[in-house]
Amino acid sequence: MLTIDFDRLGLVEGDRLIDIGCGAGRHTYQALRLGADVVALDQNTDDLRGIDEMVEAMAEEGEIKRPDGPVTLAADALALPFPDGSFERVIASEILEHIPDDRAAIAEIARVAKPGGTVAVSVPRRWTEQICWALSDAYHEVEGGHVRIYRGSELVRLLTEAGLVPLGRHHAHALHSPYWWLKCAVGVDEDHALTRAYHRVLVWDLMKRPWLTRTAERVLDPVLGKSLVLYLAKP
Repeated sequence: MLTIDFDRLGLVEGDRLIDIGCGAGRHTYQALRLGADVVALDQNTDDLRGIDEMVEAMAEEGEIKRPDGPVTLAADALALPFPDGSFERVIASEILEHIPDDRAAIAEIARVAKPGGTVAVSVPRRWTEQICWALSDAYHEVEGGHVRIYRGSELVRLLTEAGLVPLGRHHAHALHSPYWWLKCAVGVDEDHALTRAYHRVLVWDLMKRPWLTRTAERVLDPVLGKSLVLYLAKP
């Protein structure tokens, strides 16, 4: 399930890309498929180990070119271990809402982007996220959970103050908003029949990509999309 549109990011084969806060690696895998030289950065070593195993399996199957060196790196988003302008493409998807010092993280995102390169940043959309917070404290009051809800204009301001130039935006994952509202309503840690059923639908949509759900999500994303996605350039 991709949040970032790689066409809008401008990724081309041979680009160097960093996926900051890569999580389970969904954007890392797509960037590798498109021929990028990828660094998947996170602090969760279990996730990074899983990415290493998947990258090796993808290379064995011929799905990607075998990377010349390690893809994953355990490091802090507030102190990226790279020189200025190291990456043509930078992704920071669904991480800034977790970081107390978001200004420092944004400064690092802008610093490592190469002049002429592009950056994609995504965060939870304000009004859909507010419903989750209203329904459940457990949704966000956990270790490593969400510490803020962004206004789109506020996030754009922070990114432009760091020296990035807005290129465009869109919303994504409309079908996921009702799932999270339902999950928050019944208990985020509860194994409820309704959430299990909805989750099966989401998995079916992810695996089969039927025209009905794909069309519905495209139509609903501008109104109901759970994620706000911004694209920016480094002058």
